[in-house]
Amino acid sequence: MPSQESRPTIRIPGTTSHTIAPRAGSVGREGTLRYLKAGTGAPLVLLHTVRTQAEHFRHLIPLIADRYTVYALDLPGMGYSEIVPGASYDEPAMRAGVERLLTELDLHDVTLVGESMGAVLALTTAADLPERVRRVVADNTYDFRDGIARSSLLARVVVSGVLAPGVGPVIAGVEPKPALRTILQGGLGDKSALREDYIDELLQVGSRPGYPTVARAVYQALPSLIAARSRYPEVKAPVHLVYGEKDWSRPSDREANRKLLPAAEFTQVPKAGHFIALERPDVLADLLNAVA
Repeated sequence: MPSQESRPTIRIPGTTSHTIAPRAGSVGREGTLRYLKAGTGAPLVLLHTVRTQAEHFRHLIPLIADRYTVYALDLPGMGYSEIVPGASYDEPAMRAGVERLLTELDLHDVTLVGESMGAVLALTTAADLPERVRRVVADNTYDFRDGIARSSLLARVVVSGVLAPGVGPVIAGVEPKPALRTILQGGLGDKSALREDYIDELLQVGSRPGYPTVARAVYQALPSLIAARSRYPEVKAPVHLVYGEKDWSRPSDREANRKLLPAAEFTQVPKAGHFIALERPDVLADLLNAVA
């Protein structure tokens, strides 16, 4: 569990916090994972975006907990999951964390719901574990060139600095609140959906020892997320692709994924951006509750 000094500042009604220990023989290679649990019903796993955590779904969880047992995971090294020095944060390593949740808790008939990076991981996890996955909802897949750098000029400058050799680790450790606010607002159609207490929570997590290294590694992992698109045709479960009208992806990016997943349902959310779970959780809840 997180230390007393680093407990989350946001409380989601009806949720409890849990951890999954590293598997036997894996100490030093994988860390403890933290997840939130709520509700009753068939299992539903929520996978968050780049630079966020389980609390990203604070508004969605209460809307679906009457129909599902919800598990919101902090991906490896992110949120309050353990930071392991030298760990990888490319797509296969992050997917391994998701698969640990499903296998260690022995979840079956799972609905996987991911946003951004989490959407890619939902699809590749479904490809790996078809016997456990019932359905995938992939919201604004983060699998295109430039990624968050498309958010704004500031995002391009910051991400380029974080990725730069030499100075990159230093820049990754400097995260002024106004800059983080501006970059995240670039992923929203409705800027007011980004609340100050959520920014403060993200900054608290960002101050954890070792987190700047994780953040830099996650930005560096974008090529592996793009490469993971090759796994999409392997998914056997029904898929619903959801995109915000103002998402960072271009129409050509969305159409390319529709061709890889020709049987997938498709929804475009008017006026919404990249972080649909923040600004339009009702859309995701309606979609999920209709098929519970």
